[in-house]
Amino acid sequence: MKQAFPEQRAGEEVLFVFRRHIIAMRKGFYGFLIPLALGSLPFIIFSNNINLLWASLGGFVIGSIILFYHWLAWYFSIFIVTNQRIQQTTQKSLFGKSVIDLGLAKVQNISYNIPGFTGEILGFGTIVLQTFVGDLVIDKVSHPERVYEKLQSVIYAAGGGRGNEIDEAIEE
Repeated sequence: MKQAFPEQRAGEEVLFVFRRHIIAMRKGFYGFLIPLALGSLPFIIFSNNINLLWASLGGFVIGSIILFYHWLAWYFSIFIVTNQRIQQTTQKSLFGKSVIDLGLAKVQNISYNIPGFTGEILGFGTIVLQTFVGDLVIDKVSHPERVYEKLQSVIYAAGGGRGNEIDEAIEE
């Protein structure tokens, strides 16, 4: 069996993978636009000096490097849902990463929140997985209602229908 990710266990099947919304890269977009604008400002003010285009090009290059750095952190930060666990891999810098594993049986409750008008229009929100130990908060998730539905069905299937056991205990 071929591994889909490095920490995959034997018999573990990847059900779906998701990542944060592109809005999580907004600092990278600002980091691109600010050097570009500052580099272009001298040429706009002194438009008769063609040599000032080099400042615009420098602002573009610096902004592109900043944007690329934030894009790498966004792209390589993923959430992998398997039939046994949820793994959050967060790229911290060019060479650093953080991995959190959460067994499906440990999840007690799932909820999601869409933060107002911008979240509704742009399609992002927050998912909270509650456990006995604490909460795993996943913010800026693309289409949180879809991810919530998938997670809910996976956790219910992994628990073997825990809801039925609770209903039976209440009836007794």
